[in-house]
Amino acid sequence: MSVRGFVFFVFFVSFVVFVRDRSCIVHAQTAEEDGRFLRVMIVTSGARRVLEIGGAFGYSAIWMGLGLRQTGGRLTSIEYDSARAQMAAENIRKAGLADIVTVISGDAFKEAPKLEGAFDFVFLDAWKRDYKRFLDLMLPRLEQRGLFLAHNVVNKQVEMRDFLDAIKNDPRLFTTIVTPSAEGMSVSVRIK
Repeated sequence: MSVRGFVFFVFFVSFVVFVRDRSCIVHAQTAEEDGRFLRVMIVTSGARRVLEIGGAFGYSAIWMGLGLRQTGGRLTSIEYDSARAQMAAENIRKAGLADIVTVISGDAFKEAPKLEGAFDFVFLDAWKRDYKRFLDLMLPRLEQRGLFLAHNVVNKQVEMRDFLDAIKNDPRLFTTIVTPSAEGMSVSVRIK
């Protein structure tokens, strides 16, 4: 199976699991267009130390992992739900990216501070009302010229007004909103 075929398979299986298990959060995956965008951003930025907060079933981690294979980087993905984290780790292993992507099961507010060093790329796709808190937690650890991307900033903007105001008004950041899919992503570069 090709990598593209496998990525589609992961998306489909994860969706089927979601439909069967109503305890899952409604939006569990990143659209393919957003996944491709993440890969392009990883490669063009030359990212080497990446953090994902809200890994779900590993779909976006696979896209970023493919980009990191080209840059020689590594990704740490934190997923709150232990069953989804386990499925993400399995999907990442099946995609041949276990040497690049590490999945941590747990609360990102507790797990991220345990990680050493700075990051040059952070992707946020967690509980939307916590986006501002995650920005406050991770911005001090984002390298200058590092990228901070957040998912669902168009379709769920009412849940994250404080975050959107912060990324637009923080003098340390230059931000734009893009829509590879209808969900939207913010792309912020740390300039100070």
